[in-house]
Amino acid sequence: MKIITRFSSSIPKLVCLDNGDQDGLLISTKFLNKIIRIDQENMMITVESGVTLRQLISEAGKAGLVLPYTPYWWGLTIGGLIGTGAHGSSLWGLGSSVHDYIVQLRIVTPADAANNYAKVCILENGSPDLNAVRVSLGVLGVVSQVTLKLERVFKRSITFSERDDSNLGEDAVTFGRQHEFADFTWYPSQHKVIYRIDDRVSIDTPGNALNDFLGFRPTDQYLIASLRILEEILESTNNANGKCLDATITTGILKSLSYGWTNNGTGYPMVGFHDRVQASGTCLDSHEGATCPWDHRVKGLFFHQTTFTISLSKVKGFIEDVQRLVALEPKALCVLDLYNRILMRYVTTSNAYLGKQEDSLDFDITYYRSKDPMSPRLFENFLEESEQLAFFKYGALPHWGKNRNIAFIGAINKYKNVDKFLQVKQSYDHLGLFSSEWTDQVLGLKDGLSIVKEGCALEGLCICSKAIHCAPNKGYFCLPGRIYKDARVCTNSSLSTIDIQTRKTISTSM
Repeated sequence: MKIITRFSSSIPKLVCLDNGDQDGLLISTKFLNKIIRIDQENMMITVESGVTLRQLISEAGKAGLVLPYTPYWWGLTIGGLIGTGAHGSSLWGLGSSVHDYIVQLRIVTPADAANNYAKVCILENGSPDLNAVRVSLGVLGVVSQVTLKLERVFKRSITFSERDDSNLGEDAVTFGRQHEFADFTWYPSQHKVIYRIDDRVSIDTPGNALNDFLGFRPTDQYLIASLRILEEILESTNNANGKCLDATITTGILKSLSYGWTNNGTGYPMVGFHDRVQASGTCLDSHEGATCPWDHRVKGLFFHQTTFTISLSKVKGFIEDVQRLVALEPKALCVLDLYNRILMRYVTTSNAYLGKQEDSLDFDITYYRSKDPMSPRLFENFLEESEQLAFFKYGALPHWGKNRNIAFIGAINKYKNVDKFLQVKQSYDHLGLFSSEWTDQVLGLKDGLSIVKEGCALEGLCICSKAIHCAPNKGYFCLPGRIYKDARVCTNSSLSTIDIQTRKTISTSM
């Protein structure tokens, strides 16, 4: 059995039944969509798990209350975002993740025949099991109802400041302590960073700013298709100059339009009520001919997201290593600029057993993905090396709702309380009815995360060890990383300084 929502936001197989499972069940929370109660005096809201973040923000706002830290995209259900540990950006308050604000939670778990095969558990703060259920990956049962602690509505003042990235490594360690809602938007190939200077201000401060982020607005489907076709042409012709030019134009347009933020034409700082600026997603209201840019029902953008958190004690080294890669090939990461960035958000240490283990910086990296799994991307090796740098050199933790297989290899061993989580799992669902082969692999209960076959490294199913894991017929061989020598990445022979014979020798001997 698997729990699904009205949205399809996760990249891994968290909600997929096992292959060949003809008797499996999908339990939808589509109609668990009610706001149960709002307690204005005690500043709490109780909702069913299928309620969307957008609903929660709207209804709480009508009562003069707000959830302080949330994801930026409101097209998520409360059950889904809690189950995967979704978060906003802050090192302040009780924590940056929505699950940090759970006061009470109701979960339905399997039971024996004497209990009609289902048991309802109500967990409150202080319950020994709540820290397992806060981030459950859906393997403990069905979260049906959640009560969250809120705050009185407040205003924020936001300024987007463009700077070069020369001090980013050092600033990343300290900036989040200086500004409550700080984040970065990094364009590594352009050597630019957008610093988000974002703080609470007095409720009397003038301003009624609105966040309607351009990337989350309804977009004409023919424009989306045109952008997709252009990118496919640039990829198929290895046109790095074209991709960099396209990226520069895209980021320039976003900047000129203040990324979709408005403030009655008064410019920065943009001051507005928290519930008007904390999240957006108006493409969910798509009308005929316009939709979300990634809508699979049209020829939408087709991309992948690698998302992870790195401890603040290590983050400077990772940023500087990425900068070293860019110095080796300035055009290599233009594909990231094209998708508007590496988004960097602050995340606090969590009490959840599968939550963040330290105060960290979250990196959300979006890039082109081919419809053909055997087709390498332009500068494939730089993208793979960045990924391996994060997870294996700097010990990054993966976002549970994103990433490719290799991000989860050995990941569970980075969580100090995983044994406690597995004990709760055994107690709540000893038959594994809500588990699958995929979740058992992620939790370290089964092998098989690495799927070794022809071309497997191109899709992140494995780390290459032989040429066949790449695309030798297209000139891509398995070689060490350029700066992280322990990495093994698929490298285009025509874009490397190593002679072809040496590449073939290295690839076939690994």
